[in-house]
Amino acid sequence: MRSPLLRKGGLFLALSLLFTTLLPAPTQALSNFKVAPSTVWGHTYAGKAVGNPTTTPPKVFNLEAKSKFVVNYKNFPDWAKRDFQSAVDIWAANFASAAPVTIDASWGRAPSWGVLGSARPGNYYSGFDGAPDQSLWYPSALANALAGKDLEPNNPDMVIQINSLANWNTRNDGTPSATEYDLPSVFLHEMAHGLGFLSTDSYDSFFGYGTIEQPTPYAAYAQLPDGRRLSDLPSPSIELGKALTSKLVWSGQFGNAANGGEKIILYTPARYEDGSSVSHIDEETYKDLGANSIMTPNLDAGEVFREPGSLLLAMIEDLRRKPPVGVAVGIPLPVRNATALIADSSAIITFDAPANARSAQVTSYSVRNLTTNQVKSSTESPLTFTGLKNGTSYSFSIVASNTNGTSDAVITAPMVPQAGWKRFVIDQNSDGRRISSTNFNGKPLVAYTDSKSGVLKLASWDGKIWRKATVDGAGG
Repeated sequence: MRSPLLRKGGLFLALSLLFTTLLPAPTQALSNFKVAPSTVWGHTYAGKAVGNPTTTPPKVFNLEAKSKFVVNYKNFPDWAKRDFQSAVDIWAANFASAAPVTIDASWGRAPSWGVLGSARPGNYYSGFDGAPDQSLWYPSALANALAGKDLEPNNPDMVIQINSLANWNTRNDGTPSATEYDLPSVFLHEMAHGLGFLSTDSYDSFFGYGTIEQPTPYAAYAQLPDGRRLSDLPSPSIELGKALTSKLVWSGQFGNAANGGEKIILYTPARYEDGSSVSHIDEETYKDLGANSIMTPNLDAGEVFREPGSLLLAMIEDLRRKPPVGVAVGIPLPVRNATALIADSSAIITFDAPANARSAQVTSYSVRNLTTNQVKSSTESPLTFTGLKNGTSYSFSIVASNTNGTSDAVITAPMVPQAGWKRFVIDQNSDGRRISSTNFNGKPLVAYTDSKSGVLKLASWDGKIWRKATVDGAGG
């Protein structure tokens, strides 16, 4: 038999834990999306010097802003800030977003020879409300625009680095000489990378395999000649490595319409180039198209851009839509980690996609109640079966399907639905401003305070009713 001292000590410990949890703590917003860091950069490389500047100074337009860009400068000279602002104003008039776009921009030595500028998104997001494709990873600014809000207000939406040692036109007159590079043109190009004109692929030149850890909508629009999507290839793999160094085209409806109905050819040289391959349009094909040459990988000395061009804007519009389905390869493998969770008169069926979900292009999942033979279909996990009998055992089978066939079935472990707790009003005279709960001697124990009186109370369940007590300062 437990002594009164031990019983009192156990109660004191339980109360101590409860009261500790009642102390104010900073609240954290719960998110229903996934976040991944951005590690791949898109570059602008210095092209050749030309005999004469390739464009004339542009006309000045009063542009109506569709979004707000905020730039945090690091080590930027004043003349470069003015050039950056001119590019910011152009993108603000062409990229619609209810959320502000924050840019961290730094001025310093480039990490690689010949690089004029580099950019990457702040982060990548998947599964957020408003994402056209819940399985893809959207860069910060684009994700915020689609979500209609800033998903992570404390983080920048893009990061841009500019090579301070390049031979820039520093006069702010928009007319670089034949040996000078135009900074606003680099900003326009790099901001496009930051907005999502970027694949997250990488390439191992020794083994020849390619990797895409978080497929983006850009990679989903990059298409092999046989119709397969770059985002759907096995990763890492030699197959993906070969695709990164072979012909790829754009499958987006708007981009190809702006290209006269022809599929846009992406830049994929046989020798992979970090920061250039895949994430640009083909240099040779599009180098002499005026404003539509802006997303070729190289900027020549004397070359000037003062607008994104219809081709780039159409491709950005594609990124706001759900990419077309790719070509299914084989049939789906079985789903993974299938589980039937217990609920009141119901079951919640959860599972992970097959290992080859992307290459197989899974179109749907079917879950069968093996007791009642009821079948439900969905394009994602979880699914809920209601109307079950509490106390009865149920198992469920799950199959994945595509245009080529159906996977082998996976059967969940048996589960038995159970009745949930009934609702009780513990104390109708208290608003429970702060509340905490635990178990003591196998029974629920609730500590709470009232915002009006500030009194600390304790409620314990005896199996039939809640017994309430006021805890005094003496602790007696």
